[in-house]
Amino acid sequence: MKKFVSLLLLSILLLAACGDQEESASANQEADTITYESENGPIEVPADPQRVIVLTGGFAGDVLSLDVPLVGVDTWAKDNPNFDLEGVEVVSDEDLEKIIELEPDLIIGQSTIKNYDKLSEIAPTITYTYGALDYLERHIEVGKALNKKEAAQDWVDDFKERATQAGEDIKAKIGEDATVTVIENFDKELYVFGDNWGRGTEILYQAMELKMPESVKEVALEDGYYTLSLEVLPDYVGDYLVISKTEETESSFMETETYNNIPAVQNDQVFVADAETFYFNDPITLDNQLDFFIESFLEE
Repeated sequence: MKKFVSLLLLSILLLAACGDQEESASANQEADTITYESENGPIEVPADPQRVIVLTGGFAGDVLSLDVPLVGVDTWAKDNPNFDLEGVEVVSDEDLEKIIELEPDLIIGQSTIKNYDKLSEIAPTITYTYGALDYLERHIEVGKALNKKEAAQDWVDDFKERATQAGEDIKAKIGEDATVTVIENFDKELYVFGDNWGRGTEILYQAMELKMPESVKEVALEDGYYTLSLEVLPDYVGDYLVISKTEETESSFMETETYNNIPAVQNDQVFVADAETFYFNDPITLDNQLDFFIESFLEE
């Protein structure tokens, strides 16, 4: 009888131990992932992602700024001088075999990426619809997906404070009613930008609350940008002009009489920025843009 009781107690202890191990394993498994509420519904993502692929340029800066390792990016991100991407592979949404080889644990891109279903079979894939969130809300959402919401929120709070102060300082110098225009010469076309298409527009018009010319509001505010001809360019240039261009960009328009007769040009109120560092609106790019505007407007 004693032997039977002993065996029974041993069996109970073993079962309890197994149960503890299963519970522990389950807890560890749960700790390895989090549930992220994506625009496509809840999705299980790594709690500590270590091999992220970004298929849409600007998101690379969101990920890098939160110190999360990248293993693959698109060509726009790879060519961006703001980003330190040494050793990171160039991939596209059609490079499925290469993406598999990179063994990502998370994939991020815009909702327009191709092969979403196939990518989701390789790794959890999160997409964002451009314009559904503003540039700061998007960074916080990416932070949530990377399990770094607090760090993302801290940067947003700090950026808002710095940009607001810079805006107040700039308006104190140039006047509350002074207007600013942002243009870019790309692929032999001139573009003027609204307030949400990179090129520093989010900082100038949203964070700093500098004024946009009414003519620009009418054509570029809704779509984000508008194509111009050189002949009508003067009609869209405010008191200050920001030109986003690369060294390779054909910029003969800046040598024309039409351009040089623009008041902002004659008053030496034109700031030329490196387009490759100005394309996006991620934290790394925004910090760079903010420094540029402070130095340009305040000559600091």
